[in-house]
Amino acid sequence: MLLVIDIGNTNITCGVFDGEEVKCTFRQMSKTPRTSDEYGIALLAMLQVNRIKVEDLTGITIASVVPKIMHSFVGGVSRTTGIRPIIVGPGIKTGIHVTADNPREIGPDRIVDVVAAYNLHGGPVLVLDFGTATTYDLVDKDGNFGVGITAPGIRISARALWEDTAKLPEIEIKKPASILARETVTSMQAGLVYGQIGQTKYIIEQVKKESGLPNLKVVATGGLGRMISEEVSEIDVYDPLLTLKGLQIIYEKNR
Repeated sequence: MLLVIDIGNTNITCGVFDGEEVKCTFRQMSKTPRTSDEYGIALLAMLQVNRIKVEDLTGITIASVVPKIMHSFVGGVSRTTGIRPIIVGPGIKTGIHVTADNPREIGPDRIVDVVAAYNLHGGPVLVLDFGTATTYDLVDKDGNFGVGITAPGIRISARALWEDTAKLPEIEIKKPASILARETVTSMQAGLVYGQIGQTKYIIEQVKKESGLPNLKVVATGGLGRMISEEVSEIDVYDPLLTLKGLQIIYEKNR
């Protein structure tokens, strides 16, 4: 079995694959500093809860956008499993040609997402990830990735509202019944959610227009992606496991 790990700014998301089948997924927060022993114990506990035996693991792939925890995390994972992980970064085979002006600036999470979308759906494809940041990445029919748009995620925008204004409360992020809000909480929800819907529609429209690819396939992922995808007809596919699938594909290319 293969253990894949996506270390994001908010969460560490893990998945276990048996071939191409996802056996389980689980997550923990990435913002809480831990020692290598604590990371190892936490991983072992979550594997046991999901009835996955450590000795059944044959490989591990990790993508991380949080460099400061990597030494402790990789040390804990390696000692717990006895496996040296494949780390997504320069020199790793992906099947994608990064044509950006500075390829090293492209986050491993974005590389993994476009690998999954391109391999599963072909190109050209626009990949949306509704994470801590909302990203839009374009891959052409030949697997060239050089165009990307980065915007604040919904949670970042929400946090700015209630942390930087004295009277606005912390709220649940959900779509209100109407954009015509009559009180503070639903007015904030309307601004956040309908604002993200409008941004998403406009960016997709502009990417299609400026790239000359009107039939561009649009694939979305990320925690809040389902809510937005249900409201944006321009999104063709929502896949909550896209990043984990990308890590599995990269492992197969590098084993």
